[in-house]
Amino acid sequence: MKIGIYCSYWDKEWGGDPLPLIKKVRALGFDVLEVACANYDQLPDNYFDKMRKEAEKYEIILTGGYGPIPEHNIASRNPAIVRNGFDFYSNIFPKMQRAGIKTLGGALYSYWPVDFSGEINKAADTSFSIRNMKRIADLAERYNITLLMESLSRFEGYIINTAKEAVDYVNAVNRENVKVLLDTFHMNIEEDNILDAIRTCGSYLGELHVGEANRRPPREDGLPWDKIVKVLKEIAFDGNIVMEPFVNQGGKVGQDIKVWRNLLADDKEETLDQAAGASVQYLKRLVETV
Repeated sequence: MKIGIYCSYWDKEWGGDPLPLIKKVRALGFDVLEVACANYDQLPDNYFDKMRKEAEKYEIILTGGYGPIPEHNIASRNPAIVRNGFDFYSNIFPKMQRAGIKTLGGALYSYWPVDFSGEINKAADTSFSIRNMKRIADLAERYNITLLMESLSRFEGYIINTAKEAVDYVNAVNRENVKVLLDTFHMNIEEDNILDAIRTCGSYLGELHVGEANRRPPREDGLPWDKIVKVLKEIAFDGNIVMEPFVNQGGKVGQDIKVWRNLLADDKEETLDQAAGASVQYLKRLVETV
């Protein structure tokens, strides 16, 4: 198991440049950097060549994340929106391959964050999503990319809220390169038991996002991390454990994640670095000793 962190931990606006973070996360002790892929359709190929070169230099594994905008919602009943989504993935998959990114996770089956002001038809939308995900998975397979379906809480999504729903969805898509992405923040809201949720996924689990109930980086007096690591070993999980902490108020990131106060002492870069560094060392000790 490798330990990583999501690039937007340091940002208050989406779309920040992850290239300078590759050296930083290696120095802090991480093995993986998860990068946001939302603007990859707008970036030139040579940017991804630089990304791969920098990652190889510092021996960092790059993974991808995307919360689809409404215009890329493959669960939509509007064929034009589904085409937009397919065109977007058709554009970014070769760029991801160029950068050496082999996984893309998030609410790829729908969009994020969901607008709940209109009518929600979960059954129908799930059916549309599964049908269209098969096409996207087939396209991703050409570029050796695995798609990770993230289970979100009821406040951010509705198609997949639990580990069981995630496994059911993946089984329905029935593609080898479609797996589950669990997140302890969302599981803490939706699951009766986090450990049993991980067991439910078993070999379907492709990645685990970790963070405390308030989205701080994992720490000793928080969630039962020793038990979580133990159950990951129980299911023979060999994927990436990626922190997805959001601790700063302000900007579009804080607004979208609903962070209305700074969760650390301040929002200085050195404070963020210190918290992330302490957390990765803690998790690595658990992986080695539990």
